[in-house]
Amino acid sequence: MGLAERRRSLGYSQEGLAHALGVDRTTVCRWESGKTVPQPPLRPDLAAALQLDLAELDAMLAQPRTAEESASAPPSDHYGPGSADDMIRREFLRVIAVTGALTAAPTDEIENLAESVRRSSPQDFLRMNGHLWQVYQLARAKGSVYPVVRDQLATLNEAFCGHRQPEFRSMCAAAGDLLQLAGELSFDSNRYIEAATSYTLAASACRDAGSYDLWACALVRHAYIDVHERRYQEATHTLSAAEQVARRGDHSLSTRHWVAAVQAETYAGLGDLRACERALDAAEEVLYLASPGHTGGWLRFDGSRLAEERGARYLQLGRLDLAERALQDALHQAAIAQGPSYRRRAAVLTDLAAIGAKRSDADQVITYGREALQLARESGSGYVARRIAGLRAVLSPLTRDARVADLATEITTLTTT
Repeated sequence: MGLAERRRSLGYSQEGLAHALGVDRTTVCRWESGKTVPQPPLRPDLAAALQLDLAELDAMLAQPRTAEESASAPPSDHYGPGSADDMIRREFLRVIAVTGALTAAPTDEIENLAESVRRSSPQDFLRMNGHLWQVYQLARAKGSVYPVVRDQLATLNEAFCGHRQPEFRSMCAAAGDLLQLAGELSFDSNRYIEAATSYTLAASACRDAGSYDLWACALVRHAYIDVHERRYQEATHTLSAAEQVARRGDHSLSTRHWVAAVQAETYAGLGDLRACERALDAAEEVLYLASPGHTGGWLRFDGSRLAEERGARYLQLGRLDLAERALQDALHQAAIAQGPSYRRRAAVLTDLAAIGAKRSDADQVITYGREALQLARESGSGYVARRIAGLRAVLSPLTRDARVADLATEITTLTTT
């Protein structure tokens, strides 16, 4: 039995297994076709998801691929080329591509384009972008924001054609801002290639705008893709570039502290406790900024999530007691305030459930896992679903408990439908 056959026998789609492991669907496709093999840090989770021990998984990966497994996989398990969703995505990517081309075009070429297009000032676009970030943050179903962001990109493209050199850099900044939001929408839908395209174009536009903080944030978002696929070494290179760019930015903003917070996650993934704690300490310096330090749009790091970040990093490193204290502190802080977003609360609850699983404490798994699952259902967020799916991989040792088995089944159902 090969990897694909084993996956199907357990009821996983490629996308469902990718959810459970926190990787892109195309990564699973490459494993099954034999083009790549799972990296060592991912193998324990993959073995648990496929209900195998590591030796059995290694033997399976060493088997020759069948013709079916070696064939190219379809573009998606759930979206056909003629579906309404796919048409929206194609149009979305088209206007993203046009925006990227216009920001890269020589100014004299832009000036020679038609003058009859709609003219809005860069400040108008930045204000609208700020509003769209707020809509995105408040929306439970993030995909519902796709059409309005697509329309804003199309309007921006028209405006690019009518603007002359004095406004070109400001327009590039507006484009870099909006392209990052476009990337967030794709990332939340687990479409990492589309997200990477958006972030790459955003970084280019922000560089041309001379907007260092926007540029650094685009690089951080790009690094997140590698972080979520557990390609930590690759992420460190992107984050090192982001750190250098952020040094040239506005030090009243929290950009460099956000870079440090994400660097902490990569160091935890690499098992480097000392470097992780140094990065977390650097991130906590955001609390000493005299101004709020964030824009509320493309830069939202304000220190409010430091406890949950520290807890998640300690969990990665296997320091369960330290992790639990930090995560409980995060929930306590949220109760005093008005509570974190669905995404953040679900992440904290999922981490607390994972601690229970590592301790073989079924009661803790159920207490936190069920609430996290409910948030995943209510939010409709791909990020939340991905986090709760990651819990599924560590539940196998506890599935003799009927409650845990039921929870695992519900998670599988949520992530494969």
